[in-house]
Amino acid sequence: RHFEIEDLIRSGTLNRALANRLEDYLLQRRNLLISGGTGSGKTSLLTALGKFIPPDERILLIEDTAEIQLAHENLVRFEARREQNGTPAVSIRDLLKAALRHRPDRILLGEIRSGEAFDLLQLLNTGHSGTISTIHASSARQGLSRFASCVLQSGVEIPYRAIKTNIADSLNVVVQIERRPGRRFISEVLEINNYDPDADLFDFCAIYVAPREPA
Repeated sequence: RHFEIEDLIRSGTLNRALANRLEDYLLQRRNLLISGGTGSGKTSLLTALGKFIPPDERILLIEDTAEIQLAHENLVRFEARREQNGTPAVSIRDLLKAALRHRPDRILLGEIRSGEAFDLLQLLNTGHSGTISTIHASSARQGLSRFASCVLQSGVEIPYRAIKTNIADSLNVVVQIERRPGRRFISEVLEINNYDPDADLFDFCAIYVAPREPA
């Protein structure tokens, strides 16, 4: 389904003011990480946010399996492929490494699961902006820790705190989306200011925190 931001506003996933803020982030070419659990609506949110990208910008959408139904007139799709009948496998990591050859203005990554986090971080560190990616985690803070753990799974030997410093320098915003009985909603939006390696803590600015539900 082609999710629109209006669908998510009507369903209570987010309000109009927050939708406008997220649109501003994309127009400012901030790098967004959408974090959430299974079935929380990460893919639907990425699809809706992707429609804020101006039509003249070239989007490279990278997925493990084709799930994201993004209608955009300048969209290039890359899908990972398992080895089959002698045809070599193509991994998400391979696709990210090949991404710049296609001169994208934006890269959307369906889900970060493992070492491809390192390849995405490399792209972000070289100044590639305006990306959206998703990760499986139960909070925005845990999403960043999981991102760092996935970088380690790439096999590249980088000190853990150096990885977190790189993440703070490259990612700008974490959007946490949650599922409760009967509804999905954005629970928090954090801007990443920096990372303190001595305290091993990210410094955030909480842009939005959902109202607490009555007990």
